[in-house]
Amino acid sequence: MAVLAVITPLVMLGFVLALGRYEEMLLPTTEEPERREGAALG
Repeated sequence: MAVLAVITPLVMLGFVLALGRYEEMLLPTTEEPERREGAALG
C-alpha cells in the first residue's frame, strides 16, 4: 500500500504534464507583437 501511495501522485503529475504538452500542440499559439519601450507608450 505504501508503494501505491508513492506511485499514484507521480503518475498523476506525469499525466498532467502530458496533457499540458498535448494542449500546447493542439491550440494555435498567438504571439503578441513586440512592444516597444518609449515615452509615448508610458
